[in-house]
Amino acid sequence: MNIRVKLETQHFHMKIVFMGTPDFAVASLDALVKAKFDIVAVVTAPDKPAGRGQKINESAIKRYAVEKNIPVLQPEKLKNPEFLEALKAYQADLQVVVAFRMLPEVVWNMPAKGTINLHGSLLPQYRGAAPINHAIINGEKESGVTTFFLTHEIDTGDIIQSASTPISDDETAGELHDKLMHIGANLLVKTVSSIEKGDYSEQPQPQSNILKHAPKIFKDDCKIDWNNSAQLIYNLIRGLSPYPTAFTLLNDKTLKIFKVELEDKEPGIAAGGFLTDGKTYLKFAAKDGFIKLLDIQYEGKKRMSIEDFLRGMRL
Repeated sequence: MNIRVKLETQHFHMKIVFMGTPDFAVASLDALVKAKFDIVAVVTAPDKPAGRGQKINESAIKRYAVEKNIPVLQPEKLKNPEFLEALKAYQADLQVVVAFRMLPEVVWNMPAKGTINLHGSLLPQYRGAAPINHAIINGEKESGVTTFFLTHEIDTGDIIQSASTPISDDETAGELHDKLMHIGANLLVKTVSSIEKGDYSEQPQPQSNILKHAPKIFKDDCKIDWNNSAQLIYNLIRGLSPYPTAFTLLNDKTLKIFKVELEDKEPGIAAGGFLTDGKTYLKFAAKDGFIKLLDIQYEGKKRMSIEDFLRGMRL
């Protein structure tokens, strides 16, 4: 087994460049700042126009960095010579990546101590862009976070540390996301501390005959197939809530579904059909049970409870 243990007597403060974009990454950056690590710069996505007014939207990481007076780099392309020169000028000992895009070797291989990544799964399972969603969609009972060194193949580098957490039967992707965000931030501080002290080990990812993947989720993946079992549909809805959100069609309009209850009884109507009393419940038939809607958003309307929806809708 390839296990390397680094032991150094000299202790010094590393220069760290942090790379990330969304709120998930902010928790980690904030934890490193509060732990007094020397964050010399952050790298994040370029500003983008968003919403109906096309207002310029800054990433969550940029907003945090500006508030803390940390220099910000926002390259369109990560191989841009000007960006590479600017990055090199910070002379980082270590780069830390959380919820960012894929890095070219010229970037991840730049610091003397390498580049580490925090991933939202227990590697080697759920490599890819959407590990939190896929874990719940697949009905997993446990998830976690892993820190590892970046290499050529995505999410395959040697593991430094990991931490696990149970997934409850009704937990959504949003709830697991928030849980892993804080567990991950704590793990990252531990990992960076051990690298700074030179007291850590790298272990190759375990071999597994069955690898579950976590590819990016597209709109077509979010459409509910009512011919599936009620449990599979229930897991899909949890795994896509609150974003990108499972949906079905009702009166030829999109009905996004955020929260449901599982009813384990023979539906007696065709899969995809629904029952309602017009006031308090709306439930769709799956192959072997019902999915009772609780929290939804109908096309053109705001998110609301099923009671509020039925009050203003005749089915």
